[in-house]
Amino acid sequence: MPHYDFDCLVFIGRFQPPHLGHLAVMHEALKRARQVIVLSGSAWQARSLRNPWRFEERRDMLRSCFDAQENQRLEIAPLLDALYNDDVWVRDVQRKVRDIARPAQGKLPRIGLIGASRGQSSYYLSLFPQWESVSVPLVEGISASQIRERLFRSSASASDYLSTGAAHDLPPGVHRALKAFHDTVCYRQLLEEQRLLEQYRNAWAQAPYPPIFVTVNAVVVQSGHVLLVKRTAAPGQGLLALPGGFINPHERLLDACLRELRERVRLKVPEPVLKGSLRGQRLFDEPHRSWRGRTLAEAFYFALRPDQQLPRLKPVKGGESARWVALADLEPDTLFEDHFFIIQNFLGLPAGGLIP
Repeated sequence: MPHYDFDCLVFIGRFQPPHLGHLAVMHEALKRARQVIVLSGSAWQARSLRNPWRFEERRDMLRSCFDAQENQRLEIAPLLDALYNDDVWVRDVQRKVRDIARPAQGKLPRIGLIGASRGQSSYYLSLFPQWESVSVPLVEGISASQIRERLFRSSASASDYLSTGAAHDLPPGVHRALKAFHDTVCYRQLLEEQRLLEQYRNAWAQAPYPPIFVTVNAVVVQSGHVLLVKRTAAPGQGLLALPGGFINPHERLLDACLRELRERVRLKVPEPVLKGSLRGQRLFDEPHRSWRGRTLAEAFYFALRPDQQLPRLKPVKGGESARWVALADLEPDTLFEDHFFIIQNFLGLPAGGLIP
């Protein structure tokens, strides 16, 4: 029987995509622990340029890097983000590790948290003081964000990278998976989003400072339903989103939110009733929350009085279609940007609580 320093080592990452730097950490974990738990973050997110691959795709790519015996000691589990509540996220990590970690001969397992030396901040490590920290030297010159940039800059640049440079960054199984992904409809949709993003950036290229945008969103809830709109164009075409948009130069934030509900959704609720139903507001400012760049969203939570009849919504010609969605039917991968987490913040939905 081999001797291991730990019963279980935990490795947390997004793996968008898995690369040789991730592989180095996992190989070290397999040397030092009887069991390795890999938690793949940003699970159940809608595809985006920041999160192009679903959990199942990333899991399969990771497993392709190891033989059968190594895979028996690997547990790869999804981890839903909780962007605006560290405590919810930490609790979810703790519960997953508790449920997966196998006891060692009837004793509590010795658990550690492993990562690249500059891949985990001291803040991140401080969230889990009950686990020992294990650092692995960083593999220089490999970055998941740079890999995504090469893949989505254009189809031609992706082809060149996959033909000539990817072997420096990617394990063979991941390389094969990305070549297959390059030929899918999903890849072409993400390329279109990249094209729109470049147009957006070019429009602000001459600004003296990087722009910061301010938007508003409405979280309108009644009788166990939330008001959402279906996006009709990229980015996020086909995804559900909270009603909202940019503020006008001379209006206050609440006025902008009420205007969006009036103009875009045609919500048949008088404005005084909406104002009387306001139960909270918060600024959502996660730096990567929007494809546009640095975008702050002020969200307003309206809790309408329960009624057997949900308020009517008048269709807007040529606009986004609005609908009431039951809270039980909310799925993170059908919602645009961080809108699931905005709803989660106001309604107290548990991380992963809606996921089987």
